Amino acid sequence: MNNTFSFSGDTLVAPADDVLVHYRRAGQGQPLLLLHGSGSSLDGMAALTAQLSSSYDVISVDLPGFARTGPRPDGDYRVATYVTTLVGFLDALGIERVTVVGNSFGGNLAWNLALDHPDRVDRLVLINATGYPDKTLPIGMQLMRLPVLRTLIRLWMPRQMIAKNLEKTVGPTSTIVDDAMVDRAYRLMNLPGNRAAFVDFVNTEQRDRSGEIRRITAPTLILRSASIDGQYFGRDIAGSEEAVHPNGGHLLPEEEPTWVAQNITEFLPSQH
Repeated sequence: MNNTFSFSGDTLVAPADDVLVHYRRAGQGQPLLLLHGSGSSLDGMAALTAQLSSSYDVISVDLPGFARTGPRPDGDYRVATYVTTLVGFLDALGIERVTVVGNSFGGNLAWNLALDHPDRVDRLVLINATGYPDKTLPIGMQLMRLPVLRTLIRLWMPRQMIAKNLEKTVGPTSTIVDDAMVDRAYRLMNLPGNRAAFVDFVNTEQRDRSGEIRRITAPTLILRSASIDGQYFGRDIAGSEEAVHPNGGHLLPEEEPTWVAQNITEFLPSQH
């Protein structure tokens, strides 16, 4: 795959495979690449960006298949393809090494990037990252694997379905799911091609690489919620640091941005 990018505003254009990667950049200093989870967007990293951009060069993206980036023309949503696109993205920005911060599926991409391109990853922050086969799939994604429902969702996804999925994704004490959050998620999901892309993404068979996680050498911080199962990065990544939030749900960067930002800041080397 040719990942030669050209710039257009805050969007990168990859003409070889027609991938449009929407991104935002704020702050200056050590570069941090923020990767959101499945069904989300860079907006989910906005509160965390606001706290980190006073000290770091924070780059957040809408991953292919989601939000303003939208579907890949080739419909290829394998992790390996995402990693290749991310490497091209970093090349386009002229960034040789970066700290990668990934939530959920974004965390999966982060550790795969660290495995396949260790020379590009300075440090790794995994926030409720996926990648172990026994991690419970959110109910909304389970439903999208049913043939009848996935056909319907390609045509229509009701706002109430998105609202209920968000409510089940956050922790029991969280109050972040409001009309504005639901409206944003509903609008982005209904951009052209996004519903079908999400169905294709959910039904893409991903290679199980959990047995390779022990090979990761990048200094790693693991931030996880006590209620989220199937997370063994602290066990498998030698020398990693771990912090556990007692009440958080799946969306820690949105639910607890101050807690996440403080842990990241303490983990990263001082820039003074």
